[in-house]
Amino acid sequence: MAIKHVLVVDDALTELVYLSEILSKHGYAVRTATNGEEAMRSLAEQKPDAILMDVVMPGQNGYQLTRALSKDPAYSAIPVVICTSKSQESDRVWGMRQGARDYLVKPIRAEQLLASLRALG
Repeated sequence: MAIKHVLVVDDALTELVYLSEILSKHGYAVRTATNGEEAMRSLAEQKPDAILMDVVMPGQNGYQLTRALSKDPAYSAIPVVICTSKSQESDRVWGMRQGARDYLVKPIRAEQLLASLRALG
């Protein structure tokens, strides 16, 4: 299945704009959410083909939300790519254990992001 619709979840407006612009310029349809609660509302409205997930957010963090999505039959097929500033190997391992399909460390380069999405689709 080709990835066409992407949900970007990040509490930093600059990151939302940056990632959304990269994706939009390359033909992806993009929706955004600034926290886990918004992300769940967005998912209930329309399931994306992939989710870009920040880790450090108020309320439910990205690890918790990724774990919840991976265990929910309604959303478990949606691949999650964690996009975070947490760069330790233990962070990456933990993110993948929560159900993420890829783990990208900020600042994220456009080529890196696009390659990750192509690999998923």
